[in-house]
Amino acid sequence: MNRESFLIRSMRPSDVDRVVEIATGLKSTAQWPRAAYLTALNPQAEPRRLALVAVEAASDLPVGFAIAELVPPGAELESMAVAESWQRRGLARGLLLRLFEMLKRDGIEEVWLEVRVSNKAAIGLYHRAGFVENGTRKDYYADPIEDASVMGLTMS
Repeated sequence: MNRESFLIRSMRPSDVDRVVEIATGLKSTAQWPRAAYLTALNPQAEPRRLALVAVEAASDLPVGFAIAELVPPGAELESMAVAESWQRRGLARGLLLRLFEMLKRDGIEEVWLEVRVSNKAAIGLYHRAGFVENGTRKDYYADPIEDASVMGLTMS
């Protein structure tokens, strides 16, 4: 599958049910309630968030998403996931690159995140994107209980 088979755009309220479905299908993804995604889309909410979806070009069906919380001059990548059947096709990298463009435009200088220490694929992706590991948060995740690797990226 080539990059033309998916597009990246801002998340819409009509995408939320599918985004919840994607997250629910992946054990390593944060399990947010539907209302949290809707709050992420509210431009008046504080703190402000950027929410993107990767959609199948032919159907506009979301197959991945990324949400970042803006706390200038920094931002936190709060959640990112790609539907299992769409993994390893460049969507996560595409989501990150688009997110970085938008964050730079908003004057963000640093991005940080937490990721399960067992999620080697995500850690590899983040390393390739320029993130460096800054520490560990013991027992950060539940179900199952697991440490988080804290990673950061200085925007250039």
